[in-house]
Amino acid sequence: MNWTVVPLAVLAYLIGAVPLGYWLVKRLAGKSPRLASVYNLGLESAARMLGAGPLLAAFAVDVFKGFLAVYLARGQGLEAALLLALAAYLGHINPPSFLIPERPFRPRGGALLIGILAGLSVTGYPYLQAFLPLVFALIVYALTGYLSLAVVTVAFTLALVLLFLPVSLAAQVLAWALAALVIWRFKENLGRILEGTEPKLGEPAPLPGRDQVVCAFMIHPLTLEDFWQSPRFAWLRPLVRAGLIRQSWMERIAEHFRPMKVGEIRGVRTKDGREIRCYLISAPLLPHQITGKPELATRRAIQGARLAAELGASVFGLGAFWSVVGEKGLRVQEAVPEIQVTNGGAYTAGTVKAAIPQILERFEREGKPLSDVTAAVVGANGVVAFGIARQIAPLVGRLVLIGRNAERLEKSAESLRKMVARKGANTEIVTSTDVSDIREADLVFTATSDPGAVIFPEFVKPGAWIYDEGVPPDVDPRVRELPGVRVIPGGVVRLPGEAKVNLDLRFGGPDLVPACLAETMILAAEEAWDRKSLGGQTKSENIQFFVDKAAELGFEVVD
Repeated sequence: MNWTVVPLAVLAYLIGAVPLGYWLVKRLAGKSPRLASVYNLGLESAARMLGAGPLLAAFAVDVFKGFLAVYLARGQGLEAALLLALAAYLGHINPPSFLIPERPFRPRGGALLIGILAGLSVTGYPYLQAFLPLVFALIVYALTGYLSLAVVTVAFTLALVLLFLPVSLAAQVLAWALAALVIWRFKENLGRILEGTEPKLGEPAPLPGRDQVVCAFMIHPLTLEDFWQSPRFAWLRPLVRAGLIRQSWMERIAEHFRPMKVGEIRGVRTKDGREIRCYLISAPLLPHQITGKPELATRRAIQGARLAAELGASVFGLGAFWSVVGEKGLRVQEAVPEIQVTNGGAYTAGTVKAAIPQILERFEREGKPLSDVTAAVVGANGVVAFGIARQIAPLVGRLVLIGRNAERLEKSAESLRKMVARKGANTEIVTSTDVSDIREADLVFTATSDPGAVIFPEFVKPGAWIYDEGVPPDVDPRVRELPGVRVIPGGVVRLPGEAKVNLDLRFGGPDLVPACLAETMILAAEEAWDRKSLGGQTKSENIQFFVDKAAELGFEVVD
């Protein structure tokens, strides 16, 4: 290959980089191609959003770009043609930012590959071999329904065919480099195919409408074992267990993964007949990584919100430890204004508010009068736990507030003493920074943000009841084995309809989800954007709104 082809490769890169399809769609459809990607929504859904005309126009100009870039190598040989093809594809998937101010925009280049095949057929490469990859891709698309898999087949088959032809090693290396680049670009789609969540022909992705709403919710693995739920990571499990890959290596690798769609909740149907589809998005950071690297966590949450918007969701919920990143969602919303963001705090507080009276009533019915009971609240420095303390303080005989900050605890205790006095009660309120002080409590309420358990069997009084609002759970599993001890999971909601999910969310069943996820669904169904939970303050009227709407739509608090 002559080095004079290098300037042509630069020109091919620029041809690939010019976003003609992007400009056409924006001009003709008046919508952002980033939010109507064929490879995110499926061909049919994208056509519904953009219209067939703009979609075909964008397809045609991308085909032309691929053809023109490779045609520049006419008379230069196959190696030159493949080099220009690789350069054009690189330019297409990574255009300079000044050409597309809307970032991030990550085209995948399916139509461009067809243009590359056409260009190869007029630069000396045999017609049959040039279009054989297209034939195989059409067969794959017809058999599987996955457009993204068909595109990958084009590049892979092109490289495979060259293995059986009398071509130079340089040509084969360039073809496999192009195939590897295409596979890498479509890795998210391939992962979704493995998990069964990729849109396919005849099963288009849902789009928000009158009878169907779409939301997204960001989750994270609670332990390393949760990594293996996704087929795209499951193959690493035996390597980690055999000690060939250390957990610390896995954690460092996970920090480099962008958010990805790992699951879906389907089959949720409200009492008024609407379907709610929820995409589950994850950046595989463990709890201690999210809390220990807040800027990284905020960046991943922002990227997750952008992906949710690209998938067609109207609301993006932050679950578990994601709910506290970026000033509890405020920075995420500011960075991604095209989608509504919520941290789920209002309905979480609402489920607690609804559950506590029922628990107290049952406890008093089965045990001692509440006026003789010692209750403990673990995590009392937090908003949810302090809300529980306010609710139960006038009703019990003694209340122990447990948290990490002694000074803040005492201030909270003093405000509760004044409130109790105004209500004519004489509850004794004390504070502690030692969780083991729950030994004297008949009732324990816990709501911490610790990544591991904080309540162990040796801390628990025989016969005690424990309401666990922590995510992940605050109560060690061994506590459940103690005689007479009852552990009640908090903030768990049963979904209406017949929910199905491809992941185990660790809440006891496919129809059981955390309240923050339920809030995301309710928000999407009602489009009550002014009620979303952001920042550290939660308005009491918003708490009541979600409690009322949940009942109307068929969501049930599990107690």
